[in-house]
Amino acid sequence: MTAALSIGAALPATAATNQAPATARQAPAAAAPASLRVMPLGDSITWGIGSSTGNSYRSDLWNELSSEGHALDFVGTQRNGTMSDPDNEGHSGWRIDQIAGIADSVLAHYRPNVITLEIGTNDLNQNYQVSTATDRLHALIDQVTADAPDATVLVGTLIVSTNPTEEPNRPAFNQAIPAIVQAEQAAGKHVRLVDMSALTTADLSDQLHPNDGGYQKMADAFNTGIQEADDAGWIKAPVATSGGGAVHSGISGKCLDVNGGNTASGTAAQIWSCNNTSAQTWTASSDGTLRALGKCLDVTGAGTANGSKVEIWDCNGGGNQQWQPYNGGFRNPASGRCLDDPASSTTDGTQLVIWDCNGGANQQWSTP
Repeated sequence: MTAALSIGAALPATAATNQAPATARQAPAAAAPASLRVMPLGDSITWGIGSSTGNSYRSDLWNELSSEGHALDFVGTQRNGTMSDPDNEGHSGWRIDQIAGIADSVLAHYRPNVITLEIGTNDLNQNYQVSTATDRLHALIDQVTADAPDATVLVGTLIVSTNPTEEPNRPAFNQAIPAIVQAEQAAGKHVRLVDMSALTTADLSDQLHPNDGGYQKMADAFNTGIQEADDAGWIKAPVATSGGGAVHSGISGKCLDVNGGNTASGTAAQIWSCNNTSAQTWTASSDGTLRALGKCLDVTGAGTANGSKVEIWDCNGGGNQQWQPYNGGFRNPASGRCLDDPASSTTDGTQLVIWDCNGGANQQWSTP
């Protein structure tokens, strides 16, 4: 299937007047393939465990979409694999509820117009509240469509496995997905089912993850879903994002940075030479938080003393995650202290702290 709409037939000659078709009246031009801002969303299968290149299904999907004429941008806080655009939102070991915990932030930041969702394997593999797993999936899809109402969401069924904990529960999980998708469509949402049953146990690299051949089959399935959605007119141009960018320090050439681009809660917030990476892309949210990589800037342990360290953490609404513009920088109202580069350090990797607000260059921070 191609992404273009079918071309209308030429007008026939008019018998009564013996006129040939008017050459000036051309058949409608085929619609151009939609521009795509794709967020691959899910667990380690999205990340690429079992893939020889770390590219998961993403590289094969990219190549197929590119050959079909789509302008492409893959987005997400994660980067894995050898492909030229390795951005994704795949988190190894994560369950549905954990993806739900970051969905609001990452979707608001990136605003994809296509989301490829493959999630639920770890709920079953970890035997985590299996009886309500599909309820959580439905709630996640509701959340995703509320966060990105103009996006098309492609919901993949869980791939076959040989895992003795996951596999017995997989058929029932998959059997519930079509009704979830139908309910979303009945509510006017652009949600499509993507059937992954083409994969067999011969397509696995281990008990749970595809090998390269399996990832190719996943790419084919997601590509078919995208083309069908495009043919149906579901996919519109990506909307403008909510902004975000670097937070520059008053110390020349330095930026607010997440250590190593690591998304784990507790990762240090630090100064680093400005480099325009996702580890330095921050969003000032309307709820008073500063966000990067799907997490919030956080004072460790809700500390209020001078020198309390600053990190990233799951957004939780706590007072230690609130930041107000103040005297050219950011003040944490719970402590009354400001985001501070200790001793005006110029050393990359210096962890930031809070300190009495003093207006110094080491407490000056631009708004993203």
